[in-house]
Amino acid sequence: ACVTRGIYDTEKKEGDFLHKYMRAIGFSEYTDRKKLKELLTDVIMNSDHRAYTMNQEGILLGEFSKNHTATRGAIESGTFGVAVCGEFDDNDKFIYEYYYPYLTGSGITSYEDVSVERHADKDSYAGICDDIKVGISLIFYLRNRIPYIKAQSTGKLPIRGTTLTLSGLSLTGSILLPIKKDEEQVLRVKKDSANRNKLLAAARQGDEDMDMYTTISRRIQKDDIFSLVDTYFMPYGVECDQYSVLGEITELRLATNDVTGEKVYILTILCNELSFDVCINEKDIYGEPQVGRRFKGVIWLQGYINFPEE
Repeated sequence: ACVTRGIYDTEKKEGDFLHKYMRAIGFSEYTDRKKLKELLTDVIMNSDHRAYTMNQEGILLGEFSKNHTATRGAIESGTFGVAVCGEFDDNDKFIYEYYYPYLTGSGITSYEDVSVERHADKDSYAGICDDIKVGISLIFYLRNRIPYIKAQSTGKLPIRGTTLTLSGLSLTGSILLPIKKDEEQVLRVKKDSANRNKLLAAARQGDEDMDMYTTISRRIQKDDIFSLVDTYFMPYGVECDQYSVLGEITELRLATNDVTGEKVYILTILCNELSFDVCINEKDIYGEPQVGRRFKGVIWLQGYINFPEE
């Protein structure tokens, strides 16, 4: 009922801000606050997806999402857009709190358990996933907060059987040639990966192994680092959900922002045995992306928890 009778208000109490990752989905020229307000109003009034729930304080929360790929429709994998979040007051007026750009990822990135924590400054959430293939705790921006808050307010947490789909937005990236490997080297890489996972599991129990570190330290003095390192996934900067990644491109497509006409690449990356999609503006990528080549860049990591009922 609140959808039809609600009065929408996109005036934010603290004033609008320009999200720097809007550029990644084709809004590089949106630096004017008036244009931004018009865009957010359009997202709310003509959204492709709407979600509502009551939180533990009895406040009705709302989230409106709209795709901005050239092919409009339901929120499906490989689409990007803008989401607007806020709450409804006693008069059913929607009070906008914040917005963010998103990329809807494809496939399942991880089957490991995920924990969620609320950000301190606003009603958004960070997810944490300990996937042994990466060796670090992956911290990501939670895209589907409404189902999580609903489960939290109804006492259904923890939920078993969830999976995780990761995606990333990037402001700068470059394309590297692949490392040439014969069949024997490919098999060796798989074996080394299995051994690496065992070492990481042992490290969690307090064991240490310096052989690999010593070997790499010797070779790095005379070899190009990117001829040694085929893929990596490392924290970047001071923000917990930003990472520097290097991974193989397994799929790609060039999409168009239906508002600005800007072209953006949607790349499927295989990085440390994790597969996820990355969206980057065509003008911000150095080199020509092709399947088999590698993408190197910094990403803002987003995650979508696939709940069993969904």
